[in-house]
Amino acid sequence: MPDKPEKTEDAKTLIETAVRRFLEEVPALAPLKLVFAVELKGRGDVQMYRVQLNGQDGLDVTKGIGEDARVRVEMPRAFFNIMAKEGKVPDWREAFTYGQAKATGVEQIKQLIVHVVEKQEQRTATRRARQHEG
Repeated sequence: MPDKPEKTEDAKTLIETAVRRFLEEVPALAPLKLVFAVELKGRGDVQMYRVQLNGQDGLDVTKGIGEDARVRVEMPRAFFNIMAKEGKVPDWREAFTYGQAKATGVEQIKQLIVHVVEKQEQRTATRRARQHEG
């Protein structure tokens, strides 16, 4: 039984890592104040977390159902473990496009996030193109 708390803490830490890495890649989302839920599906169980983005003030991840969540993100735990450590924005986009990860909730919020991510990817692509011109 002692493994359970360690796994829980592990998932919490991985969620914090994944969110921070994503916000570093898409800094325009950093000011966002949003509560979302993360459901990680393992073999025979589902771990649920409430994630609160507090704008520039940071991030709060707690175990449990995020009943006030505006968006819910679901994915297999094993897949999330890899994405949290190695995934970049294009990897996340692909995961949602091809169904390894799923987001449900308020459509306007999901569209806002997609729009901001697309703009960041355009800026990044333009920067890379300019670097290669020189």
